[in-house]
Amino acid sequence: MRHSAPSWTEVLASWAPSPVAAGCVLVATAGYLWLAVRASRTGWRAASWVLAMAVLVVSLDGPVGGYAEVLFWVHMVQHLLLIMVVPVLVLWARPLELLCSAPFGARVERALGGPAARWATGPMVGLAAYTAVVVLTHLTGFQQVSATNGWVRGVELALYLVTGWLYFLPLVGSERGPWELAYLLRFVVLLLGMGADTLTGVALMMTGRPLAPAYASTHPGWGPTALGDQQAAGAIMWFGGDLLMMLLMILVAVQWGRASGERQGLGGWLESARRRAVLGDTTEADIDDDQRALDAYNATLAALHDRRTPRR
Repeated sequence: MRHSAPSWTEVLASWAPSPVAAGCVLVATAGYLWLAVRASRTGWRAASWVLAMAVLVVSLDGPVGGYAEVLFWVHMVQHLLLIMVVPVLVLWARPLELLCSAPFGARVERALGGPAARWATGPMVGLAAYTAVVVLTHLTGFQQVSATNGWVRGVELALYLVTGWLYFLPLVGSERGPWELAYLLRFVVLLLGMGADTLTGVALMMTGRPLAPAYASTHPGWGPTALGDQQAAGAIMWFGGDLLMMLLMILVAVQWGRASGERQGLGGWLESARRRAVLGDTTEADIDDDQRALDAYNATLAALHDRRTPRR
């Protein structure tokens, strides 16, 4: 085992391709591009998918993936790439929308509209999963187990990807999904997710003992101490995670500002609730412009007035 720090040339050249990961990326990319060409959607969305796959390969098989096994702070960089950057880029590519336009799209539509999909992709479920994964994989003894067990590390990385996708699905972009969340609620859920990142980062920086001493044994003589490595990882989680989340919140704020004046950025769920409260049904009529809806609105007001008028 070496006792001097690797040079930048050695770091950039440290690629260790994984047949399983590389095969999955190639198959997924080929399938996505086939659907995109078939649907004539090969613009920036396809570029977002290719970029997501490139970041994924670097995170798993490139320098980030290699040194994530050696340094806790590099693992934290890998964590942020897998749970935030890759899922958001995939969502911007809208693969579910392409699947719905495929020959088997009707089945995909039914699956997305089912109760299981609606529950699994719910914003509160995603937030709970995101918070649990971020906190429990870093502030418990899990990192020590992960650093010494390849299978556990593989499950951890897959968990980051899946959790990030489920969390961000109803929050960023306009990917096809069971939920159409109001922009204000998206902003709030992102803010709560930032709280989980901040808590984890600060806790790692403030903890006086190394939670994963196995990292220090892999780089004797050239790397930071176990505690210094952990503090650096905490700083990356705190500042890096909060910065990425803040950028997404700014994006949501811009989308909110550009929302249609008719709905004022409230989202489909609140708009549907407004229709039901005023019209008493689930009609799709625009309650501000359609004459039938206006008549129903006036009738509702008249009924309320009759109920409130005291009888003599």
